[in-house]
Amino acid sequence: MKDKEIKKAVKERYSKIATKEESSCECSCCGGDSAGSVIQQAKAAGYTKAELGSIPEEAVFGLGCGNPTALAEIEEGETVLDLGSGGRIDVFLAAQKVGDSGKVIGVDMTPGMIERAVETAEKGSYTNVEFRLGEIEDLLVENDSVDVIISNCVINLTPNKAAAYSEVFRVLKPGGRILVSDLVTEGKIPEEIRKSFQAWSDCIAGAMEKQDYLDTIKNAGFREVEVVEEHFFTEPNMDERLVTKIISVQVKAVK
Repeated sequence: MKDKEIKKAVKERYSKIATKEESSCECSCCGGDSAGSVIQQAKAAGYTKAELGSIPEEAVFGLGCGNPTALAEIEEGETVLDLGSGGRIDVFLAAQKVGDSGKVIGVDMTPGMIERAVETAEKGSYTNVEFRLGEIEDLLVENDSVDVIISNCVINLTPNKAAAYSEVFRVLKPGGRILVSDLVTEGKIPEEIRKSFQAWSDCIAGAMEKQDYLDTIKNAGFREVEVVEEHFFTEPNMDERLVTKIISVQVKAVK
């Protein structure tokens, strides 16, 4: 499988989710098939009822495998970058924390997601958020310009995680920090799953071995790399060969 083919398949999948051509998948990083299930998936990922009620309903897609804003210790006045902002839930939660003196930038490679994000921000009169179309391996963000970077079950979707973390390091200010929710593995994943475009867009095929994932962050230049939360990731229809092999982690690190 070539990197370009994987990215094309992932982009097509999330474009359908953005335009509601597709509203369900087998991984909670991809959303549910009804308003109720979307909310339940968001709660299962770590979002509280109060958090979900504090942001526009249109921002809740049920995407993600964690709640990075809960552990990122975002402060008023900071600049926050959300990688693969998708449904925007983390952007709007972060916007509440940075206040009028701060700024939150959401980056996503799917035009449909960006269009819906802009519409939601305008409808909600958010003045401290910005959305940019782009890829996480080549961020349209200045060097040393961001205080905090968050991401929610997105970096596993890129075939080149080293390039993504190199970019993350570049745009962070010295002393800046990351809080990333993602899926990793412990144990070998069947090769047919690794080669499945469907499994890539379901956030499974691209998941790295846990230690390799942490080493990738360290090799990009980060220090104090720490797993602050983790649990086995399960889904009702999960392939039995994946049970106890997929782990949801939340990782902190400092530039």
